[in-house]
This record gives sequence, C-alpha cells and structure tokens, in this order.
Amino acid sequence: MGVTNGRLFIAGDWVEPASGHYGVINPATEQVVGEAPEASVEQAQQAAAAAKAAFEGWAAADQSYRSEVLGRIADLLTKYNDDLVPLVQAETGATMRVASTMQVPVAVERFQRYARHALDSTLVPLPPQVAEPTPLAKGGMMGALAHRAPVGVVACITPYNFPLVNMAGKVAPALAMGNTVVIKPAPQDPLQVLRFAEIAQEAGVPEGVINVITGSGPDIGAALVASPDVDMVSFTGSTAVGRKIGEAAGRDIKRQLMELGGKGAAIVLPDADLDTAVAGIGSTWAFHSGQICTAPTRAIVHRSRHDELVDKLVAYAGFCKVGDPLEPTTVVGPLISAAQRDRVEGLLADGVAAGATVAVGGARPGMERGFYAAPTLLTGVTPDMTVAQEEFFGPVIVVLTFDDEDEAVEIANGTPFGLYDYVFSTDTSRAYKIAKRLRSGNVGINTVGRNHETPFGGFKHSGVGRDCGVFALHAYSELQSIVWPG
Repeated sequence: MGVTNGRLFIAGDWVEPASGHYGVINPATEQVVGEAPEASVEQAQQAAAAAKAAFEGWAAADQSYRSEVLGRIADLLTKYNDDLVPLVQAETGATMRVASTMQVPVAVERFQRYARHALDSTLVPLPPQVAEPTPLAKGGMMGALAHRAPVGVVACITPYNFPLVNMAGKVAPALAMGNTVVIKPAPQDPLQVLRFAEIAQEAGVPEGVINVITGSGPDIGAALVASPDVDMVSFTGSTAVGRKIGEAAGRDIKRQLMELGGKGAAIVLPDADLDTAVAGIGSTWAFHSGQICTAPTRAIVHRSRHDELVDKLVAYAGFCKVGDPLEPTTVVGPLISAAQRDRVEGLLADGVAAGATVAVGGARPGMERGFYAAPTLLTGVTPDMTVAQEEFFGPVIVVLTFDDEDEAVEIANGTPFGLYDYVFSTDTSRAYKIAKRLRSGNVGINTVGRNHETPFGGFKHSGVGRDCGVFALHAYSELQSIVWPG
C-alpha cells in the first residue's frame, strides 16, 4: 500500500484524478512530501453518488457488523502506526511528540469508541400518554418511542491541523449510526487521509461506504455541499468558510455540524494559582504551534496580578524551543504554510500599530527553511483591537486586564466566537459561577484538559451542533417518532 499511487477513492476503487496532481509541502523543510490527486467537480459528484448508492445496504446492516468493521479499522490503524506517524508529521509539521501521541493514537481511540457505540440501542423509550378522543382519532392509551435513524450521506470536510483525528471524529460516529461518507481533507495535508482509505479498504468497508476526494481549491468541497446526493455536511474549519457552507447547505435544508473558529478567553482571577494558569495559557505556544481552535489565546487577568502573570509567561516562552519538529527537544514547530505565517505576522503588525507591546517574541525565527513563527506575547491589548477579536491560529497570546468579575465576563464574551473558555481560581465555586456566564460551548476550570464524553461545539460564530461521546451519535442521526394505540 502507498499514497504515492496518487488516486482518489470512489465506490471502492482507486480512480485516476481528472485534473492531475499537486504537491504537498512539508512545512518544516518546504520540500514536497508527495503528490496529491486533483479531483474534478464531476468526480466529487460521483463520490457523493457512490455514497448514496451504498447507503441503504450499510444502514440496514446489523449493528454488530458495523461495529466489527469499525473495530478492524482501529486495529489496522494501530498496526500501521509506525508508517502513519512519519507521514502525519511530514504533512502537518507537528512535532514528533504531538504526531506520535495526539494524532494517530487519538484516531485509533475514536474508532474503538464508536465500534462500541455502534452497538448502542437506537430506541428512546417514551412514557405512554392518555389521549382524549378528537375528530382526528378516538381516544385511548397511546404508546410511543423515538428512533434514531441515520441522516444519509455525510460530506466530511476536515481541517489541516489534525487531519486524521478530526476525520476519525466525523467518520467513526457517522458510520456507527449507519451513514455513508465522502471525505474531503484539507488541501495542505491530504495524504494521510488517502492512506486511511487504503486501511479502510483492507478492513473490509463495503464499496461506497467511505469515499475520499482531494483537491487544492475550494470547488471540490463546494460541489460536495451542493450535491443533491449529500444529506449532511460536517465541517471543521474557519468561520468564514463555515458561513459559505451554511448558506449553500441551507438552500437544500441539509443538516449541518460545524466546528468553527475560536478566540479562547482565559480569565485569571485574583486568587488564581499563576503556575497553573501559565501552564494552561502557555499551551497556546507549546501545543501544535497554537494551531488549535480551543487554545486559550486571550489571557484576561485581574489588574493586581498582571505583571506577575506576564513575567511568568515570558519565562515560559523561554522554554518553548522553536526548531526542527523531528528533534525531541523542539516544542514549537512550523505553521502549516507560508500564507498562514504571513497572516499571523500581519495580525501582529496590526496589533503593534494599534498600541500593543511585544513582551516576548514577535520576530520571525531565523530558520533557514520552514514556515516558523516565534511564541509571542502581546501586552497593553484592549478589547477593541483586532488582535483581541480575530483568531491567529498561531503561537500568539494577548493579555488584557480587568478590575471586577463583570468586566472580565464582558471582555470574554466580547468577540463573535464562543468555542472554549477557561477560568483560573482557587475558589472553584466562584469559577463555576463565572463559567455559567460565559457564552462558550465549553469551559475549563483550572485546566485545559478535555473530557471526551462531553458535548463539544461552540456558541455564536464558533459553530452549529455538538459531537463527541454519545452526542456524536445524536449529531449524525435523525429522530423519528413512532406512535401506536395501547
């Protein structure tokens, strides 16, 4: 097996791309990792049609069979871990620590999880109801239940930061519920998803149940969203793209699950343990170069603790070594592309021009090659500045101050985003009360850790719907009510 075959995966076959190939670039070396197939709009439509043709058989299959297939995928991902990790690392520029612990193993865990959940009952029992006679029907005791049915064909459009993990988080629950899928990975790093298609084929996934198309431009994804054979769009990416998908999907009333941008607020109360707060906020630098939508990129600190927090963050940045992601001591690897590095640098320049101060970082690291950005801390930031409103998706933290809790909450809620916020305080009761006031889909108290049984998604412009845990099964199903006379 090998992704160098440069073909698309449609209806169980490896298909030559109609529009040639394009190079996938290693963000650390700027060298070509491999050639990705360039699908045509017609091939995107063919993939959707193949998924539709396969839907009825997969949806009707025994739940134990679907569970077995998902379990075999998990086993093969584990078997090929040593092949996948270097590919993931080369495509994404992730450090070896992130690639080996947070990319492939998490994808395995997700397929294992939904292999188990594929066996869950799809029935929701409801209490009987006494109905009075009406002109519509005679009265009596009415029994009822709700049945979770698959939506149909799901277009899974995935991001570049965690291509394999995010794909697994969409595909595994979608398949567990009896849906079929077309996967469209991000153009920057699609090879690992094509490799996954090889693994899925080896696992015995029936023809058309999983399809993978790739392309360097937006037309392929747009064709999927517009396809009459697609019933649902599951998208992770920027709010700007999510808005376009929502407009297009809305015309055909397609179901949507969207995880979009974030501008995570970390409220640091006067009684906070600053070492805990710094370790959490510093993950913006230390974890995948800040290319994570849940990052606590806004440190909103009580004025009395501002200087101490800044000093500790500056010291923390000193331990975040920027360099070759293959080196075990490297903490901060490259950004995904030159375009993304330029965007981060442009936002930084805008912040400085607006009056913010660079407390650490700010300058491009002196690397010979690669799309690197230094861990950067901006102080003197006010809520109206662009750097306090827009997502960097890079290793940048901005510091804002507050004088009372109401002001802290107002600042935290004062962006269009609401994906993941944080509260740091030794008084967890106080932190909990503040957490409930935050317009955010997720709040961490004294931690940036995750509980993967919780529903995950955003408020406001950070998304639509929820997944993770059993909530992902709800996301990829329709509720059908069935009523009968008792």
